[in-house]
Amino acid sequence: MTKPVIIVGASMGGLRAAEALRRFGYAGPITVIGEERHAPYNRPPLSKEVLAAEVSHEAVAFPQRESTADVNWVLGTGVERADLEHGTVTDSKGETHAYGTLIIATGLRPKRLEVQNSELTGRHAVRTLDDAIGLRKELKPGARVVVLGAGFIGCEVAATARKLGCEVTVVAPGSHPITRPLGVELAKELQRRHEAMGVRFVMKTSVTDLVGTTAVEGIVLDTGDIIFCDVLIEAIGSHTNTEWLEGNDLDLTNGVLTDNDMRAVKANGEAWPNVFAIGDVARFANPLFDAEPRRVEHWNIPTDTAKRVAQVFTGQAEGQFAPIPSFWSDQYDMHILAYGLLALADEVKLIAGELQGECVFGYYREGKMVGVCGIGMRTTVMGYRKEFELK
Repeated sequence: MTKPVIIVGASMGGLRAAEALRRFGYAGPITVIGEERHAPYNRPPLSKEVLAAEVSHEAVAFPQRESTADVNWVLGTGVERADLEHGTVTDSKGETHAYGTLIIATGLRPKRLEVQNSELTGRHAVRTLDDAIGLRKELKPGARVVVLGAGFIGCEVAATARKLGCEVTVVAPGSHPITRPLGVELAKELQRRHEAMGVRFVMKTSVTDLVGTTAVEGIVLDTGDIIFCDVLIEAIGSHTNTEWLEGNDLDLTNGVLTDNDMRAVKANGEAWPNVFAIGDVARFANPLFDAEPRRVEHWNIPTDTAKRVAQVFTGQAEGQFAPIPSFWSDQYDMHILAYGLLALADEVKLIAGELQGECVFGYYREGKMVGVCGIGMRTTVMGYRKEFELK
């Protein structure tokens, strides 16, 4: 081949795609284009143990394998647009790259609070290494920290900030943290454990404006109350990075719709033969659960989808693609591990352990297990993994 495989996105998904292509026998040219200046690194620790220490690229960088030593890495360069009909992408420096096969691995970016007084310093998100480096400098003992959002990232950052001696308040519209995937009972217990460590929760509310002239000094709630702070962390969700694909025959409703082989799908339902999407940005149906295409923002999905693309590309794919979603979260001494799609459940129940100690919850839809999550009891949780294998 004279035209390379081009992978747009140089994070975990892009790296795993390059590695998998080599592992399954593709020896042709590979170019990876990434907006960040850093070589691929592991993102989840940025809100956990790495944020509590000195943040550096060395602490989170993925090792580079010998098999990908000949990959052309174009870093610090975004992609502005794609022309799928003619097989090209154009980068932020104006250079046009022709491809034989395109792999979309552009992932997500954080949503940011949109209020009138938004042009203030002291606002942080936690998605990139540079985000974490900037935030770590502000997490000093005694600093008043407000975390907007009570999902996994919000709770992880809250726990880390508290361990560093900050005064932490979590503000979110829900009743309890991480309720949607975990269910009310486990969510309440998670909140209790955070509160026992000194975190304050202000729930069932939203932010209408910020206080400050040049830097954030506080937030204004929809109740009219003001919470003063030195540091504001926004963990309110994500946007898919798909703008560069607009104008092509793709379904970009919520990420990139793909078929079971991770090929991007056209409006008529047919798949592009040489365009794939992987990781957080891909929306696909998983036969383990149903025929509904979903984006799955779990740690294993970039690796699993990259492997599937490499197998399809080299003609070695077998059977249906049915990855078992999994995620983990460390908060204080809590080690949370889960398999499946917990949010699909219509019934959640304690199946092992004790709620205020180590415990395991099962998640069921119409009587069938669709997820399992445990605080501790890792071996027990892992024992349920077989429940999700395609029969």
